[in-house]
Amino acid sequence: MDEKKLLDQIKEAARDAGRIMKEAGHPKISEKGGHANFVTETDEKIQAFLIDRLSKVLPEASFVGEEDGQDVFSRKMEHGYVFVIDPIDGTSNFISAYHPSVVSIGLLKDKGPYMGVIYNPYDDMIFEAVKGGGAYMNGTAINCTDAPLSDSLVAFGTAPYYTELRDETFRILKSLMSECVDIRRSGTAAWDMCCVATGKCAMYFEMTIQLWDYAAGALIATEAGCTVTDIKGNPLSYTGPSSALCRSKGVKEIPACFLE
Repeated sequence: MDEKKLLDQIKEAARDAGRIMKEAGHPKISEKGGHANFVTETDEKIQAFLIDRLSKVLPEASFVGEEDGQDVFSRKMEHGYVFVIDPIDGTSNFISAYHPSVVSIGLLKDKGPYMGVIYNPYDDMIFEAVKGGGAYMNGTAINCTDAPLSDSLVAFGTAPYYTELRDETFRILKSLMSECVDIRRSGTAAWDMCCVATGKCAMYFEMTIQLWDYAAGALIATEAGCTVTDIKGNPLSYTGPSSALCRSKGVKEIPACFLE
């Protein structure tokens, strides 16, 4: 399929999914395993919608999605195309009407990032990237900042479902507080990576995120000039959960607090 046409169809699906999110009333909420790990009927509705839509766009593709037991990257997915979907990244935000919440769609090709689309329906902001083709927001090229950490904000996630990681997360934060302007927490990893990609923040980190949290955002950030690794500087696997560290051009080295 023509690359531009494929990307346009993924963006159209993301926008339609965003409309479902915005038009949803107060959703029915269920708990999954782990602390404060929620799923709503809207998460499930959007994922089902995206799988149906995208399977028509690229019939040979497999799917990994956060909901409905489709959350495992299998060995057979190491070759060919795989859509990685987070129907609502920021479900707790969505439940509380505390924005942002975003639709995240990553497309892997032979176990590596190929395309990424993230849509924030509340501000009508759509981010896109194709490997090797740069990153864009609403059609305009984006680039990360080259400002040093000392002049910048740092975004982070608390890995809330993994309570055993709290002490390490806040140890790192305590150290970073003296190295940056201030700290920000949005509640969505995909959005945080977009904020680094657009220069709003110089860095984002989280001790554990899932494949659907980073599949699109890591590519968008990388194409905007960022370096995206795990917190020790190793490449992301694109097969399952990982720690994540997204650094702009101005953060040339991994801060020492991550390597202790």
